Amino acid sequence: MNEWWRGSVTYQVYPRSFQDDSGDGVGDLAGITRRLPYLAELGVDAVWLSPVFTSPMRDMGYDVSDYTDIDPVFGTLADFDALVARAHGLGLKIIIDQVLSHCSDQHAAFRESRQSRDNPKADWFVWADPRPDGTPPNNWLSVFGGPAWTWDARRKQYYFHNFLTQQPDFNYHNPAVQDWMLDNMRFWLDRGVDGFRFDTVNYFFHDRMLRDDAADYRIKTESEANPYMMQYHLFSKNQPENLPWIERIRALMDEYDNRATVGEMGENHHAIRMMGEYTAPGRLHQCYSFDLMGYDYSAALFRSKIEEFFTGAPNGWPMWAFSNHDVVRHVSRWAEHGASQDALAKQAGALLLSLQGSICLWQGEELGQTDTVLDFEDLTDPQGIAFWPEPVGRDNTRTPMVWDDSPNAGFSPVTPWLPVKPAQAARNVAAQQGVPGSVLEFYRQMLAFRSATPALVTGATRFHDLPEPVLAFTRGGNLTCVFNLSPNPVALTTRASGLTGPFNATLTGTTLTLPPNGFAWVQGGADFAPV
Repeated sequence: MNEWWRGSVTYQVYPRSFQDDSGDGVGDLAGITRRLPYLAELGVDAVWLSPVFTSPMRDMGYDVSDYTDIDPVFGTLADFDALVARAHGLGLKIIIDQVLSHCSDQHAAFRESRQSRDNPKADWFVWADPRPDGTPPNNWLSVFGGPAWTWDARRKQYYFHNFLTQQPDFNYHNPAVQDWMLDNMRFWLDRGVDGFRFDTVNYFFHDRMLRDDAADYRIKTESEANPYMMQYHLFSKNQPENLPWIERIRALMDEYDNRATVGEMGENHHAIRMMGEYTAPGRLHQCYSFDLMGYDYSAALFRSKIEEFFTGAPNGWPMWAFSNHDVVRHVSRWAEHGASQDALAKQAGALLLSLQGSICLWQGEELGQTDTVLDFEDLTDPQGIAFWPEPVGRDNTRTPMVWDDSPNAGFSPVTPWLPVKPAQAARNVAAQQGVPGSVLEFYRQMLAFRSATPALVTGATRFHDLPEPVLAFTRGGNLTCVFNLSPNPVALTTRASGLTGPFNATLTGTTLTLPPNGFAWVQGGADFAPV
């Protein structure tokens, strides 16, 4: 069995923001295809494309209206096939988003379902009668604010939506829905995609009894900006029926050679444990959560999450990421821990690419990119608009890729769908490519080091007991990774005889000196102690 995905590095491309070749201000498949050599030269193994399917774009493609076609804004099926062929020619795998828990209210299935209670698609979505007072059947909330139920006068019922009103949830208790979704996935597998990233993989099933979700058991001293975070979602998602459905998906994947899956664990409680459950044998190949995408940048956090996963799921496999299209970029989140933007960006890259598991990089991460400060008038993200000004929405991280110092940073010949601001444009590819010491060249070195070092790809992890801000762990029994997670220098005593990899530390006798945001790799699994 070819387990190419185990320990692999995936690069997430946000198609709207990667490269616009059609000249309409929105990125497209032709643009991505033209830029694939850049990703191959960077040294990643796979490319994850956020949704490119037909969509009204109320949630930027995460509201699908046709699961087996490409939205015209991105191109055509022929463009998609050309992208896959070019990627494979460069040695890259292609992973595509699958948004299966919900669709657009413009999808033909939902349009039919809402017409009556007895049509062929009547039970394809989650419908419920009102309570006697006309209110929704329970207290479930939408991630995007307000109730998770919307009234439909034709059926005289509410329909359930975990996200936008325009994103109705499928009823996975109906076997016909599962069968149909497997057929949709087979369509793309037959076109040569190498894997799927499953959006909100723990959201597929709902509680049949429609029981109320509980208040979050963690005491709240004040209201959350998003009230969704005030509930413990025991019944609106995370149902046990999810796992047999995941096993059906895995059985489909196993019919094809060398394919892989990764799930997004959208959960604030026990997400690491659930990642283990969802990647048990016969289920997903990999799973990631948002546990390393918060504001905590401590050795205790990284150690606790990695130990929790591998202790609880020795047969599972994680994917780790520090940023993606849904969160503030980590160079912005962790700025107070960096001696400089470049120093923090390099250290975060070194740390992430040293972790046990598979890795996902968010586009622009390899440039040390930061979040863009946007005005309210710039926003397109429904979540950002709903909760303005806090929490910050998702548009700030989704601004266009910056390629050079030409107008619109080489992304588009016309004004792009989100603005390119000077702070982001300054950190462009052309300005860093081939420049010693740049963040981009460091990422290339680090990716090559990981790829050539089996201990970093699949080696087990043993942590060393050191005080903050030092994080140290040995991979594979003979390679120790050491990080100073602070803007101040740190010195350690060690029996190490030498350093390897693209380190930025010094070893003099028995003293290892880590500069601000310093890091090093030591052969031999040496022990350390504070000076």
